Amino acid sequence: MTTFSLRTARWTIAVLVVVAALMVALLVELHDSSHSSTTPPTGPGREHRDADTTAALAGPRQRADLSPCPRPRDEPGPTTLRGVTGECAADGSVVDVGPALVGHRVVLNLWAYWCAPCATELPAMAEYQRRVGSDVMVVTVHQDENETAALLRLAELGVRLPTLQDGSRRIAAALGVPNVMPATVVLGSDGSVAQTLPRAFATADEIAAAVGGQAR
Repeated sequence: MTTFSLRTARWTIAVLVVVAALMVALLVELHDSSHSSTTPPTGPGREHRDADTTAALAGPRQRADLSPCPRPRDEPGPTTLRGVTGECAADGSVVDVGPALVGHRVVLNLWAYWCAPCATELPAMAEYQRRVGSDVMVVTVHQDENETAALLRLAELGVRLPTLQDGSRRIAAALGVPNVMPATVVLGSDGSVAQTLPRAFATADEIAAAVGGQAR
């Protein structure tokens, strides 16, 4: 083989090695991206970021214009959520989740601002709530410490459902929800878990079919 042929062969091999390395890197990136809707970019952390001060959240809260969170009744909260608290994204107040939800049939929708399927599901949840009226109470639970991003995402989507900020995933842990998002939990009026649905919904009709409630 001539010197020219040897050089050409070496360059060809080198190029093939580089191409192979780039393909492996691309496959790894695609694999990671495909799991972005089920695994948060960081593990369970704090309630919210240090940057999410009351002053910093004032503007995003005004833009989101969320409905007030439910407040505790005189009835005791369910055992599964006893002592579990969350922050009301509408105003920053602390909500004792068990006593706040007992007495209602509740659909809890667990999501995060970076979850693509959640962005489709949230408007469907809002439409489902509009259809069923007071028969069911839909409450969303944001499970990432970036509360500002959550408020801006809700404002962008036009979703005004009551929302609990739970960056440390205490609610999901108490209810035994798998670490996937979105996920939906249906609670009976006594606070017991009726259904756990670790899946995404695209329409209000799908939600009604899975958890009950008739369109109006």
